Amino acid sequence: MTIGLLLALSFVVSLLALAFLIWAIATRQITLDGGAAATMFQPGEEGHPDLDGTHLYDTTGIDRISARPVAVLLGGAIVWLIVGSLFGLGASLKLHWPDWLTHYAPLTFGRMRTLHLNLVAYGWLSQAGVAAMMWILPRIFHTPLRSPRLPLIGAALWNVAVAAGAAAIASGWTDGEEWLEIPWQIDGLLALAGVFFVVPLVKTARARTVHHIYVTGWYFLAAMVWFPVLFVVANLPGIHYGTEEATTNWWFAHNVLGLWLTPLGVGTAYYLIPKIIGKPIFSYSVSLLGFWGLALFYSQVGIHHLIGGPIPTWLVTLSVVHSVMMFIPVIAVAINQHVTVARNLWALRESLPLRFIVFGAVSYTLASFQGSVEALRSVNTITHFTQYTVGHAHLGAYAFVTLVMFGAAYHILPRLTGRDFAHPGLIRAHFWLVAAGFAIYFVSLSVGGILQGLAMLDATRPFSDSVILTKPYLEARSVGGALMTLGHLLFAINVIGIALPRRADAVTPVAAE
Repeated sequence: MTIGLLLALSFVVSLLALAFLIWAIATRQITLDGGAAATMFQPGEEGHPDLDGTHLYDTTGIDRISARPVAVLLGGAIVWLIVGSLFGLGASLKLHWPDWLTHYAPLTFGRMRTLHLNLVAYGWLSQAGVAAMMWILPRIFHTPLRSPRLPLIGAALWNVAVAAGAAAIASGWTDGEEWLEIPWQIDGLLALAGVFFVVPLVKTARARTVHHIYVTGWYFLAAMVWFPVLFVVANLPGIHYGTEEATTNWWFAHNVLGLWLTPLGVGTAYYLIPKIIGKPIFSYSVSLLGFWGLALFYSQVGIHHLIGGPIPTWLVTLSVVHSVMMFIPVIAVAINQHVTVARNLWALRESLPLRFIVFGAVSYTLASFQGSVEALRSVNTITHFTQYTVGHAHLGAYAFVTLVMFGAAYHILPRLTGRDFAHPGLIRAHFWLVAAGFAIYFVSLSVGGILQGLAMLDATRPFSDSVILTKPYLEARSVGGALMTLGHLLFAINVIGIALPRRADAVTPVAAE
C-alpha cells in the first residue's frame, strides 16, 4: 500500500511540476534571452562588483524590511550549529573511545549522533536557508518582504520545536527513523512554524514588480512546495510499517537533501555568485534546464539506499535510473556556476564570502557525481553500511550547503547591520579551518570506508577485521571534525562581533530610496 501511495504521490507531484512547466512556458518565464539573468540586479548593481568593504547599504529600502527576520533566523541557526557540532564531535570521538561518557544515557553514541543530525539539519541548515530566502527573494522580486512579523513568530515556534525535539531524543523518545527521529507530535509544531515562513514569501512573490522569476526564485519557491509535502507525508503516524516504513523513510531522507537543502544551496549560490562578481551567470537558459531537471528526476533517488533489501527490485532499479539521470541537471549547474567564477577569478581574492560559496558550489558538483555513481549496484555493494556513506553525506550537507550558508551569512550581515566585520582575518581562519578539517574528514572516511566494505565482503576474514581496520580512519575523522568545530566557533565570534555596536563604525550607510 505504501509503495503504491508513494508512486501515486510522485505522479501527482510530477503532474503539478508539469503544470508549472506549462505555465512557465505560456508566461515566457522560460526564455533563451540572456537579458533575463539581469533581473536579479537592483538598479545600478549590474557591472559593479559587490566586494568586501565596497558595498552599498540598502539603496532601495528592501533590505531594511528583511533585516529583523533574517537576523533572528541566523541567530537561532548559529546556536544550533555550535550545539550540533559539539554533539557530532562527541559522537565521532566515541567511535574510537567507546568507553568515554558511558554513564549517562543522553551521552551514549546513539543519542549524541542523532542529536547532531537533527540539530544541524533542522536547527542550522533549515533556518539558515530560510534566512537566505527571506533576504534574497525580496531583492530578486524588487519588492519588500510582505508580513515581516510572521517569520518572527515562525522562528520562535521553530526553535522551541527544535529544542523540544532535542530534549525528546536525549531522553530516548524518538520515532526511530533516520532524519525523522523527532517525535511526530513535535513535528507538528515544526510544520506550523513553516506556515509562518511560507506565507510572507508567497505574498512577496505575488507582489513582485518584475515579470520574470529569476532562477533562484524557482529553486526557492519549489522548495517551499516540496519540503512541506515530504515532511507531512513522512510523519503521518500509524500508516507505515516494516519495509514500507523503510521505503518511506528513505524516500523522505534523500529527498530532504535533494528537494529541500539542495534548492536552498543552489538557489543561494545562483544569486550570490553573480551578485558579488557584478555580472550575470554564464548561460541563463542552461540554469533553467538544471532546475527542471532536478524537479523531474530527483523524487525517486533515495530508494537506492535499500539495494539488497526486501523491497521490489523494479523499485530499486527505478531509483538507480533516476540517480544516474541526475547527471543532467548537475552538469547544467556546474557549467553555469563554475564557468562564471572561472572567468572572474580575481573576485576570489577580493571577496571572502565568495570563497565559501565557490567551495560549496564545487562540492555540490562532486557530491552529486559521487552520489550517482554510488547508486550503481556494483559500487553500492562495497560502500553501503560503511563510513564511505558518512563521508558522502557530509560532502553534500556540509561541504556544499553549509559552506554556501557561511558565505551567505558573511555577505548578508554587513548589509544587515550597516557595519563591516572588525577582524577579516578571523573569517580567513574560519575558511581554512573548515576546508582543511573537511578534507581530512572526507578523505579518511572515503578510504577507510572502501577498505571496510572490501573486508566485509571477504568471506575468509572475520567481521572484526572490518571494524579494527577503520580505527585510524575514525581517529582522523575526529581530527577533521575538531577543526571544523573550531571553525564554527570562530564563525560565531565573527557574528557576535558584527552584531554588537561599536563606538566608531567606519561606514556611513547610504540612505534608503
